[in-house]
Amino acid sequence: MSLPITNPTNTNAWQNLKKHFSTMENNSIKEMFQKDGSRAEKFHIKWKDFLVDFSKNNINQETLDLLLQLTDEVKLKEAIAQYFNGDTINQTENRAVLHTALRAPKSATFLVDGKNVMPEIYEVKQSIEKFTNEITSGHRTGYTGKAFTDVVNIGIGGSDLGPAMVVEALQYYKNHLNVHFVSNVDGDHVNEIIKKINPETTLFVIVSKTFTTQETLTNSETIRTWFLQSAKQEDVAKHFVAVSTNIQKVTNFGIDSNNIFPMWDWVGGRFSLWSAVGLSISLAVGFDNFDKLLKGANQMDEHFKNESFDNNIPVILALLSVWYNNFFGAESEAIIPYTQYLQKLAPYLQQGIMESNGKSIGRDGKPVNYQTGTIIWGEPGTNSQHAFFQLIHQGTKLIPTDFIGFVTPLYGNEDHHNKLMSNFFAQTEALLNGKTAEQVQAEFDKQEMDASKANYLKPFKVFTGNKPTNTLLIQKLTPESLGSLVAMYEHKIFVQGIIWNIFSYDQWGVELGKQLANSILEEINKKNVAEHDSSTILLLKHFLKK
Repeated sequence: MSLPITNPTNTNAWQNLKKHFSTMENNSIKEMFQKDGSRAEKFHIKWKDFLVDFSKNNINQETLDLLLQLTDEVKLKEAIAQYFNGDTINQTENRAVLHTALRAPKSATFLVDGKNVMPEIYEVKQSIEKFTNEITSGHRTGYTGKAFTDVVNIGIGGSDLGPAMVVEALQYYKNHLNVHFVSNVDGDHVNEIIKKINPETTLFVIVSKTFTTQETLTNSETIRTWFLQSAKQEDVAKHFVAVSTNIQKVTNFGIDSNNIFPMWDWVGGRFSLWSAVGLSISLAVGFDNFDKLLKGANQMDEHFKNESFDNNIPVILALLSVWYNNFFGAESEAIIPYTQYLQKLAPYLQQGIMESNGKSIGRDGKPVNYQTGTIIWGEPGTNSQHAFFQLIHQGTKLIPTDFIGFVTPLYGNEDHHNKLMSNFFAQTEALLNGKTAEQVQAEFDKQEMDASKANYLKPFKVFTGNKPTNTLLIQKLTPESLGSLVAMYEHKIFVQGIIWNIFSYDQWGVELGKQLANSILEEINKKNVAEHDSSTILLLKHFLKK
């Protein structure tokens, strides 16, 4: 069953939103708060240990009603049913999109081509649990009989970004294993990792669905060559495992067929951390915590699937994003987690969001006549406040921003946490209210500043405010809450893709560069530059002079 095809700009809701925008464009969020003392009560969602406050946005009830009307006209409810039913919604690759099945309970039913995939999912989960326990307990050892101390995950894209982000985020819960990630084909990256590890006590996890990805195979071969300087070929089987579908290529590499964890074509790479791609997560924090991560994601799945849209966190966040992207012309969104543990969340979501929705062809095969994917960026607070917040506060660009904070610190240091969270709350308030010329003048008067100096400085110290933010306040950073948070953004991606009438789960845009790189590599190796544009010829010839 195909996804609905609706150009959103042809809907009644879109046309009404355009008219409504003309009344909201220069609206003051601050004034809306002043006029309505219950605004925050109206525009927030409480769900489990999440509080999502979206009241500091340039919206009113009519905005929300029209955006919800848009979901009806693009048939979002029907699309969600298809998403969870295993329909072939990744139509250009003829695949279902069922990463949600990976975190569902054993009793659930997810059909792919009429077959329930849950038994094989749980078979793989049992293999992950068994393998994790053997490694972490020391029962499975390296070629010299020593227990493993380090794990190196070799992958790229979703085979790296997801596991790396989660391992970093759950550092507090880590066991004795040190987990490293190699992704970039840049030889400096792999060699820096090699400097930190001992071949006798390091396990290597190669993650590549086809076992043909250039970057991953190059890094794997470099590491194997280094490993064989001190070990024998038969020892490869004890130290290398793979997450792949290409059994032949993996066994040719020297990996035991019992150490191959399968992947499925109905799981896209950027949504694969919930599968065996998450083996490095399980090794880093233990299978129980990996399982809790999955359960937290499943809870968000159920919320998204069953909750009415007016109280549905991913739906509301997606609608707000569409409102700013398509009506205000905001091109980017910032994601600011107030915890150092989530320093890799923005890079992870850059792939998830921009690879999914960076499309210009609609589901009808025609170019779209409206903006689609937003640019995602961000860093943890308070670091980001001392870096790019100037642009958000006083720059010329409108940058809707998600603030993510936690009520309880993991190490219990109240002094640090109170200072961190005071900034968290202060920033959204400052972005909302700004600072008027009168307030600036009052500060100058208090300082008894000279009038001419005050008049000169005043415009530089005025903040217009009216900058939209969402605040996500979560009780504590746990495997469960992290799972829910990541799943929330995944479903936001889905909703945006349905509204924008694009296919979110293919990524043809990454193919052309790969194809050209292969032909150019041959030219570099043969030192024979073929026909290109004059710029590329100039650059290649300069490079080949080395």
